[in-house]
Amino acid sequence: MVNKDDRVELYTSIVPNERQLKIQQLKYYAFVHYSVNTFTNREWGSGKESASVFNPKNQNTDQWCEAIKSAGMKGVVLTCKHHDGFCLWPTKTTEHCIRNSPYKNGKGDVVSELSASCRKYGLKFGVYLSPWDRNCPLYGSDEYNDFYIEQLTELLTGYGEIFMLWLDGACGSDADGKPKQKYDFERIWSTALELQPNIVMSGCAPDIRWVGNESGKARESEWNVVPKFQYELQNIAANCQTDDDMKKFQKRCQDVMIQDMGSRQFLADYDEFMWYPAEVDVSIRLGWYYHPLQFFTIKSLRHLMKIYYNSVGSNCLLILNIPPNRQGRFSKADVKRLRQMGDWLRKEDACVIESTYTVLDDKMTIDISFEEQSVDRIRFSEDTTKSQRIESFKIFADEECVYSGTVVGFSKIAIFNKPVVTSSLKLVIEKSRKEPYIEKIEVCKTGAYRI
Repeated sequence: MVNKDDRVELYTSIVPNERQLKIQQLKYYAFVHYSVNTFTNREWGSGKESASVFNPKNQNTDQWCEAIKSAGMKGVVLTCKHHDGFCLWPTKTTEHCIRNSPYKNGKGDVVSELSASCRKYGLKFGVYLSPWDRNCPLYGSDEYNDFYIEQLTELLTGYGEIFMLWLDGACGSDADGKPKQKYDFERIWSTALELQPNIVMSGCAPDIRWVGNESGKARESEWNVVPKFQYELQNIAANCQTDDDMKKFQKRCQDVMIQDMGSRQFLADYDEFMWYPAEVDVSIRLGWYYHPLQFFTIKSLRHLMKIYYNSVGSNCLLILNIPPNRQGRFSKADVKRLRQMGDWLRKEDACVIESTYTVLDDKMTIDISFEEQSVDRIRFSEDTTKSQRIESFKIFADEECVYSGTVVGFSKIAIFNKPVVTSSLKLVIEKSRKEPYIEKIEVCKTGAYRI
């Protein structure tokens, strides 16, 4: 067990790697779920679909990227292969792919088209490659792992720089009467890094963890320093615990959905730790794929912005899914909503005012000064190369507390209870793991939208 007196020193020694630092700056990017499911009106395909069903008549990946960029997002991840096994690129590994579809008379390649559009619009391009494959006859055998690595190699060597590999651990072999497939995640991760050294891996992967739900909700206190994970299972790894009660506790809590994953009280029961930021994944509609009857489930602007502030504004990454329709385009309603999100964020950016701040001798109080006006939020972050340290803070305007919060991390947007007219704010850090390191503070005048 780690000596109790050394624990804070240990926690603050955990910092992000270079890939994690880069994705923290990106903050907000898109998911695109697109496959045979788009045409069969399903969320999970059976693997028995004919390639002929994939036939978008008016596909336009430029339209996707223009809409994604208008929303303020910085990248996009495409479902190159979902659980049905249908590949959106002309792979050499299987006939269950776009080469045998009517799209462009079998000459199409959605992966190539989208990666080119991303370069055109200045977006980063990422890939989702489902380990579960309901079409491949090798699934359930050791040979399947070779098959998967061959597909991964095609994607990571044929389409330029890939910023993200998104992995899930779905394994429904029982539904297909096949043996349970043991995924060779270690090989997947090492192959990805060998082929794309700057790639960030999310999901059942070592760089970014799933937040634990698909509804856009993060924890009140989202910590980056957490107990060591079994990435492939999205479970907290048992380590150095022999007490029977602790074993019961771990059995109950080895789950990515637990509410407290990083407080001192929680970490005290573990000995090994890692930097593992959370990612909120959510769809703009009810489903991940396009379904015509789900038009009325498009999330409202305020709902989406609440998700944004609850994620990007609360030390999380956000991946927002937009499903292309059967024409191969984003629907007009989705494009409109994305533009509205971007307008909201651009208005907030325009409200940032010139200010200066002074860190007082105790390093726990920061005075922020600016020309007197109405203000209603600050955006700030810690220097995470020094780890995540702040545990609770308050913001005061003329001795009145206008905001009370817990963690900060790489991104915090603190929206006050109400706008205040003042020429100064005071940020008081009430509890911190050693002295805090603030990277940036931005004060916003009243004028940005409020949720």
